[in-house]
Amino acid sequence: MRQIPPRSLQIFFIFLLGVFSNLAPLSAQEGETVDQEIQRIKQQVLELNRDLFVLEEELLYPSDTRLSVFLSVDVGEFFSLDAVRLSVDGAVVSSSLYTQRQLKALQRGGVQRLYMGNLKSGRHEVVAVFTGIGPKGREYKRGTELVFEKTTGPKNLELQIVDLTATQQPEFQVREW
Repeated sequence: MRQIPPRSLQIFFIFLLGVFSNLAPLSAQEGETVDQEIQRIKQQVLELNRDLFVLEEELLYPSDTRLSVFLSVDVGEFFSLDAVRLSVDGAVVSSSLYTQRQLKALQRGGVQRLYMGNLKSGRHEVVAVFTGIGPKGREYKRGTELVFEKTTGPKNLELQIVDLTATQQPEFQVREW
């Protein structure tokens, strides 16, 4: 379950208090049962929660400084992923271990967000180290890196594991969106 920061929790309760104080003087609509009114209020609370989540994302990760890094896998015949370690400017920002279920989802076309954070404008380096089982059942550890220029606006990067049938080897790439 996602942990809500204390400040966000305070804002959420203030919103709820405002909603319920505005609803208090309203009586149930004509012909509406108590259960229907509760369901209507629950729906309003869910909508507010969604709006708060979007607001929190915008406040924590403004689009001018946002860096998002995603992972995708093509087929996966020549490499079975066990783990990924992601570093930005020399600092490890994400580390993930994978179950068979997660690998199947990635192989079916799923994309995982590995990292979302803030970066100032300028030159930066992203390094990803992939660990797993390669061709002929051997342990495999490979890395890829990208040096890029961060400007204003969000920056999205995709780490790709692609099977090269010609060489029967996996290839690890970083692609900018």
